[in-house]
Amino acid sequence: MTVNQQFKQGDFRQTLKYWRSCKKMSQLDLAVSAEVSQRHVSWLETGRSKPSREMVLRLSEAMDVPLRDRNQILNSAGFASAFSEKALSEPTMRPVMKVLEDMLDHHNPFPAIVLDRLWNIKMKNQAAEALFDFAGQGEQMWSDIGDDGSHNLALFSLHPKGLRQYISNWDEVGSALFRRLRRETIDSGDTELIDKFKTLESIVGDMPEENPNISLLPILPLEFVFPGSEFSLSLFSVISTFGTAQDITADELRIEAFFPTDDATRHFFSQ
Repeated sequence: MTVNQQFKQGDFRQTLKYWRSCKKMSQLDLAVSAEVSQRHVSWLETGRSKPSREMVLRLSEAMDVPLRDRNQILNSAGFASAFSEKALSEPTMRPVMKVLEDMLDHHNPFPAIVLDRLWNIKMKNQAAEALFDFAGQGEQMWSDIGDDGSHNLALFSLHPKGLRQYISNWDEVGSALFRRLRRETIDSGDTELIDKFKTLESIVGDMPEENPNISLLPILPLEFVFPGSEFSLSLFSVISTFGTAQDITADELRIEAFFPTDDATRHFFSQ
């Protein structure tokens, strides 16, 4: 179920309350951020005032609502959508595709992938392709974990039959990975993502408890040991997004680039 399915046209009051709750903002917090009076926010939520299109966009911006859901908030108030959603294959998205291709290519020989809002892999570079093949014997592991063809990175990483079985420091990083996904889910307010996370939670089983004794490193690397290998790989990732996206597809894409944390891992990918 999406937010649009939850709140139909005319349900702006409930939609505003929903997003304010998701963002953990009081009426005063929202009023200050949007530079309006608290009374006006209250009147919008009780129906005493009707919002203008500009006010809906202003409040959505103040709550940092994703573009997809800004459209849905507009629709709930009786206004047309403001943001387009184009496929990456469309001609107008060619500049976006070119940037993604360049970023992935320039990051070789280290892995990099492009994800959508549901953690599905949309693009990857040669190094990521090689790493996934090395870990999962091509498509076999995707089949083993029950992936539906979308190549979901969250499922691939957390499923007991997925990449998780090769993460030697799982007791350290498992809970951190899971908390990151939970935080992304809660912060998004996206009910489709929430449903996706609940399904993932039921599949992956119990996560290790957070270890308070982990040394306070600047980053917590993933340590991989693969069958038949005499070496381990140590990687950490950096996530990038488009800062001024005006299209829903571009707004939801994330580039996750992996970097080696030691010379042995750097040599493995560079040879």
